[in-house]
Amino acid sequence: MLNAQYALNLHTEAGALAACGADVSASAWLRMAEVVRAEGGRLVAIWGSDRGAPGMLMSAVYCVAQGLLWLRLPVGAGEDYPDLSAVFPAATRMQRAVYDLLGLCAAGVDDARPWLNHGRWPADYFPLQQHNSGREQFDLELEQYHFVSVAGDGVHEIGVGPVHAGIIEPGHFRFSVVGEKVLRLEQRFGYTHKGTEKLFAGMAPAQGARLAARVSGDSTVAFTWAYCMAAEAASGCVVPARAAWLRALLLERERIANHLGDLGALGNDCGLALGLAQFSLLKEDWVRLNDALFGHRFMMDCIVPGGCAVDIDGVGLAALRDQCARTETTLHNLRAIYEGHAGLQDRFIGAGRVTPALAAQLGLCGMAGRASGQAFDARADAPIFPYDELVLQMATSRSGDVAARVAVRFDEIDEALRLLRAIAGQISAGPVLLPLPAASPHARALGWVEGWRGAVLVGLELDGAGAILRCHCHDPSWHNWPVLQHAIMDNIVPDFPLINKSFNLSYSGSDL
Repeated sequence: MLNAQYALNLHTEAGALAACGADVSASAWLRMAEVVRAEGGRLVAIWGSDRGAPGMLMSAVYCVAQGLLWLRLPVGAGEDYPDLSAVFPAATRMQRAVYDLLGLCAAGVDDARPWLNHGRWPADYFPLQQHNSGREQFDLELEQYHFVSVAGDGVHEIGVGPVHAGIIEPGHFRFSVVGEKVLRLEQRFGYTHKGTEKLFAGMAPAQGARLAARVSGDSTVAFTWAYCMAAEAASGCVVPARAAWLRALLLERERIANHLGDLGALGNDCGLALGLAQFSLLKEDWVRLNDALFGHRFMMDCIVPGGCAVDIDGVGLAALRDQCARTETTLHNLRAIYEGHAGLQDRFIGAGRVTPALAAQLGLCGMAGRASGQAFDARADAPIFPYDELVLQMATSRSGDVAARVAVRFDEIDEALRLLRAIAGQISAGPVLLPLPAASPHARALGWVEGWRGAVLVGLELDGAGAILRCHCHDPSWHNWPVLQHAIMDNIVPDFPLINKSFNLSYSGSDL
């Protein structure tokens, strides 16, 4: 059984997560992972940090019944650490990224190929080690990446990307197919490694929110809130109640905007141009009101450490309620069209199915996980204020196909519209921002927020002067990208854009 003293209590009035957890031995690192798995817990994130003279530190955060469990493993020079991928398959890419960034290697891993280093920096250079600036210049040839090959009669490969049309970020997809049936898909990302995690180093906690807001632009509210939650915990700051209500309002507006855009794109992928046109109109109306009320179409930089940089008055709340009513009416009409359209349903039903058993095994999470029987939503299962007063009705399905992910999106928009109306009616008066106190030296804290894709986590570690030593921003796409490789198997190549869009995962959030 897990020791409850290791778990973080999420039910805090201000929504801040204290830096509880434990330093463990190498044997306990693996043993605790096995215990978490046996008790139905989930891996949330793995990362490493260079603490200077004390040496390297591996971190693993798990979601368990008691809350979040943060385990830390000191790793000496030249040492490795136990591989967790046999317990949690999602650990594979995270551990590969840890090696590329810090030189910490998991012992005996099956896949030791580089993930973020595409040969553009030397094999013995690790950008997150403290003695490296992250700005060194290298003139190296791009290394050949060894994709897994599939052999057999009639098997051939189709390469897609890394360059895509429009503004889509780069990513490579290598299909092994027979005819049009996909036997295997292998992904390759990390083409625009931005050095975000290195940029955090040395910042004051009050400064890091602007960088966190730019981890993944479509989740700017979620990442900023998670970062601020961690910074506030490290500083002992309790945000005003009105600021917490505003943060929830912004988060639900972000959720709706993304679901509206994706539902239109999913219709378009099946040739239903009407769906794209109508949902695009809904989304454009939505983000224009964001701009009018909060000064930015995607509400970037509206959340800051200590509260919010924006507020809303009675006129703004009335405009918000009116938009919710209009959107709800149009949404229900469009849902009837989608569910009654035989051609659309023929493409949706059965495509890209991820069974609940496979979803549980691979760690599928967030909206896509809830469509495959993984009934977890941090707003309901680990509610912070004000979600503990709103009582979320979680949207779930067990079908696990494109149709299920579409249905969950519709349901989540409906619920988010209800939440917005409830927030507008319950938001308390008072200040929206308080000064952020000085952070405690060597403080550690977590922020965890259920974004529209799933829960985003920010792990914050400070140095002896109270500046940022390490800030790890973790997107749920780390877990879900590998599952997409399974979802496409036995489907036809032309269905990949549809299946891919039904997940709509983040390239940027997986390439910091």
